[in-house]
Parts: sequence; structure tokens; C-alpha cells
Amino acid sequence: MNVVTPFLFRSFTLKSVTLRNRIVASPMCQYSATDGVVNDWHRVHLQSLARGGAGMVIVEATAVSSEGRITSGCAGLWNEAQMNAFKPVAAAMKAAGAIPGIQIAHAGRKASANLPWEGNDHMEETDPRSWEPIAPSAIPFGGNLPRVPRAMTLGDIGRVKSDFVNATVLAHEAGFEWLMLHFAHGYLAQSFLSSHSNHRKDRYGGTFENRARFLVETVEAVRAVWPLDKPLSIRLGVIEFDGRDEETLVESIELIRRFKEVGIDFIDVSLGGSAPDRSIPWGPGFLAPYARRIRKEVGLPGSTTWNLGTPELAEAMVRDGDVDVVMIGRPLLANPHWPYSAAVALGFKQAARLLPVPYAHWLTNN
Repeated sequence: MNVVTPFLFRSFTLKSVTLRNRIVASPMCQYSATDGVVNDWHRVHLQSLARGGAGMVIVEATAVSSEGRITSGCAGLWNEAQMNAFKPVAAAMKAAGAIPGIQIAHAGRKASANLPWEGNDHMEETDPRSWEPIAPSAIPFGGNLPRVPRAMTLGDIGRVKSDFVNATVLAHEAGFEWLMLHFAHGYLAQSFLSSHSNHRKDRYGGTFENRARFLVETVEAVRAVWPLDKPLSIRLGVIEFDGRDEETLVESIELIRRFKEVGIDFIDVSLGGSAPDRSIPWGPGFLAPYARRIRKEVGLPGSTTWNLGTPELAEAMVRDGDVDVVMIGRPLLANPHWPYSAAVALGFKQAARLLPVPYAHWLTNN
């Protein structure tokens, strides 16, 4: 009997990596590390997402330096102790059938914040746990993050690029097979790109060419040390919903073309998030049109996230060519076996193959 496989459950190959399906567990911060070192919670959490049937699981935004953490509980990857703690995590994800990926990041002016369930605001400067945020310009993010960051020197810029390179080397040594650079959501890279947060007068500010320079140079440096046979991807904030959407999108498309030229293999389309007061049109698949346009105009495989939790929507986005894979977040926290549930909802007769063999045995036999 011929079994029609939904588009969502067809494999996806990029370079030497093959995902068993088009469902990716999006990076979701757990704020549960100590000095950047992940622990048993991260292993259990991430392995459960892998065991649940996702084709790839991407570890939360992992800071490239101590100052690059959002909170004191954020994961980090700037020393060997952190790398060694990640090794069993990556191995557990792979053993459960998912490609182990990791997202590396620098929080920029959003750094030195309290844990979300302890205020989600900047720590007081007098708090011994706090540290000084840095950014392209001394402009605060605003809202519940009012602290004015220190404007970066050229030396700071060079150091942060080196931190990304170091984290990349450690990610490979830890066993990760897919690397994502976090250039979105108002964090450091996005704040270089956005004219809202970058008021520099040197070669890293002003024109689009200058505002994009830190991002492109960082990609070039990372590409030089990340294995050529493994995918290198970026999560980029392509739109701000600030009334200048077309201008921002056009600049983003040009930047992604440059990323492609210097070796980026995949683009994850997301929000700029450079200010807290935007009127974002939240809704099912609201970023899909932007992902489709970028995929068409640049020719890079890609994905998007935010509000994709219904199987029918996820299937349609892959089937219609909006994206190559879907990034699923909160629905996987509510149900790590969301891929299996989605397969059943889509009428996939071989849904049980998404489960570990012992689970499939009990669910498919009386």
C-alpha cells in the first residue's frame, strides 16, 4: 500500500546533515544554568524534545561571553567546562534521533537582567550579580530594561567577534552539527543593524553598509572555523513593525544576500525587536509572507517561527514553499510529542515511526 507522506514529515538534507522531518525545536531559554554551565535539567529537557520526534533540536541562546548573557541563569559557551557540560547534552539529543543544534548569542544592551520569573527587568547596578551591558551606542532598550549600556569601542567590537569564533570552535568540539547565530530580537547584532539603536559615527554606524559591517564580519570569522560540511545559519530580525517595514525588509534581503556570499547556508526569519513599544500583528504564521519573499529573492533555504503550532498551518507552509522547515516552540513544551500528534492529525499512517520503538510498541499494539 502506498503511504502518502505529508510534506512536514519528509526528510530535509543540508550539506552533511539530514533531518528526519521538517519540525525543528526552536531555541527556548531555560534560565537554569550556573555560570553558563548547563546541567541535568538541560539534558532531560532537550532530550525529551528530541525523543518526541523533532527532526532537530536547537539549544537555547547560548552566550559567547559572560557579559553576553541575558541573565545570570543563561547558558554559556566561552570555556572548556561549559563545552564539556554540553557534550552529553548533544549526545543525548542525537541518541534520541534529532540533529543537535545550538544557537550562540550576545545579549548586548538587554544583558544583566533578572530571571523572567523574578522581574524580567534590569538588575540594579548595585546588585553584586549584575554587570555592565554593552551596545553599539549608549541608548537603552527601554521598557523594563532602562539601563544605559556602554558604547562599544573598536576594541570591544574585535573582542566580541573573537568571542563568537571561540564559541563556534567549542560548539563543534561539544558535538553540535548545526550552528545558528542569533542576530535578532534586539540583542547585540540586531542593535548594530537597526538605526534605532545604532547612532555611531564611525565605520560601524550610519549607512546600511556600516550598520551591517559587524554582522558580516562576524559571519566571515565564524565561517572560517565552522566545518564546511556542517550547516551555518542565522536567525535575523528582518522587520521591526515601526512604519518603515518595506525599507527594513529591503535592507534585510540585501544583508542576507551578503550572508549567502560569505557562506551562510540557511536563514531563520524573525523579528527585529529593537524597541519594546512596537505594534506587532501577532497571528498564526504572521511572518510567513516575509519568509516566502526572502526565500524567493535570495535563494537560501529557510524557516520562521512564532504561532505555527497547528499541524495544518505548519504543513501548508512547507507544502506551499514558504519555508523548508518550521521552528516550533511553546507547543513542544506543552507536548514534546507534538510531532506525533501532528502526524496523526494530518492522517499520516506511519505516525508511530516518529516515536521511540518502545513507545510505538505500546501505542500500536493491543
